Amino acid sequence: MPKVSSVIVPYATYLRVYEPLVAFPEPERGHWARYARRTDRPSYQDELRRALADVVPTPPVPVPVRESDDAFVLEVGGVVCVCPWRTRLRGWQALGELAEEFPLPVLDALLPPFVRRQAAEDYERWLAAHPDARPWIRTATWQVPINWFVLVSDEEREYDKGSADEAPVLRYRTPMVEARRRVARGLRALKDTMDGGPLIDGLVDVGRWLEEFHPRSLVELDYGGLVHALPAGVLEGDHSAADVAEGIAALRRGDGVAAGEAYGRLVERWRSVRDLRSAN
Repeated sequence: MPKVSSVIVPYATYLRVYEPLVAFPEPERGHWARYARRTDRPSYQDELRRALADVVPTPPVPVPVRESDDAFVLEVGGVVCVCPWRTRLRGWQALGELAEEFPLPVLDALLPPFVRRQAAEDYERWLAAHPDARPWIRTATWQVPINWFVLVSDEEREYDKGSADEAPVLRYRTPMVEARRRVARGLRALKDTMDGGPLIDGLVDVGRWLEEFHPRSLVELDYGGLVHALPAGVLEGDHSAADVAEGIAALRRGDGVAAGEAYGRLVERWRSVRDLRSAN
């Protein structure tokens, strides 16, 4: 569980895939096997702090010069599984998404055009040499995308309210085979009742991403720093995955009223986060 710090980097959520060591070729497999035995492995907050440290200089460094050799590690049924950070790759991908989130004048103030242009050229050259590269971690800010909740079940929910010295934790962990099955079932229900839209598009996208990984992987949905944007009572009572599952089940049986009620609960629960985001 992450320690509370005076320098908490807030409001990012994560979808992570932990792959078993057998999924990695040598010599990378050996590196991760040795890494997993370390006792000083960094946390998700350490990862974000390192990323923020790069945007403080002038000009900022939006993408690390070298790829990270860190990872998150879990032991699942006696099998060591790792989730490589791949900070450099994710930095390039996030940079490409910034234009959709900020008006151009704001974007230019955050990252000057020549910085973005150089990063894009570097990424193009790197991608030509690594055409099959994909991240093990997806990140969202100020939200948990609805399509992420489709992958998990309320029974897999893990909540710890924390203490004076430790931050709260809210996360879900599920086997890859279950996540893929839920994506397939969710898409069938949505496509049978909807003409399309961002929810279907997002679920198709995340489903394709999951297909890139070993079938014995573990999928983790982690509220991360977003726990600091939700009041304690709201966080403790957050069963968004259950609402999404109930809504999809209602669509499957043709009950539009129940589906609307489940969606309404979801919207109301996340209203405080949207208001906080607008205030910032």
